[in-house]
Amino acid sequence: MVTVKNNHTLVALVQDKPGVLNRISSMFRRRGFNISSLAVGHSEIPDLSRMTFVVEGDDATVEQVTKQLYKLVNVVRVSDLSDQAVVAREMALIRVRATAQTRSEIMQLVDIFRANIVDVAPDSLIVEVTGDEDKIDSFQELLKGFGVLELMRTGRVAMLRGNAPSLQEGARRRGANGARASKPQDYEAIL
Repeated sequence: MVTVKNNHTLVALVQDKPGVLNRISSMFRRRGFNISSLAVGHSEIPDLSRMTFVVEGDDATVEQVTKQLYKLVNVVRVSDLSDQAVVAREMALIRVRATAQTRSEIMQLVDIFRANIVDVAPDSLIVEVTGDEDKIDSFQELLKGFGVLELMRTGRVAMLRGNAPSLQEGARRRGANGARASKPQDYEAIL
């Protein structure tokens, strides 16, 4: 039997408390799971944050990661978006060497990739680009010829396309105090 390893996108809704990120990343480390990408930010629900993980592995690995995440008290919900229709984006800031001779060529690439120049210095430009990973990889590859001086990427953020009722179906939920929700009304206020 051949196991196929690929990147899986998991989104976790977690309590916005000190130490949550440390507990989650420690769980990944202890279990030997590798996080290819991690993005965290506030969600639309007060006191809850949304974490987007990109995990490399087969379906069994993703199932184990999900089970382990649910064991953590501060995790409210986990969704695997890998096989669903999603909007996924990444943002990158790229400082590229720019001389008087190359500046216009770089600006043409910026226009083609619908990127933005966010800082101009005598010998460099900082370009902001947003899109899927392939777009950012391609843009970065083209800029290498000019000299990429510095690069910062956010990692993938993802959201289901359209109305997303499947995010709540079948997911175990926890109340705001961290206890497992036993009745729907216990968690409706936070979901």
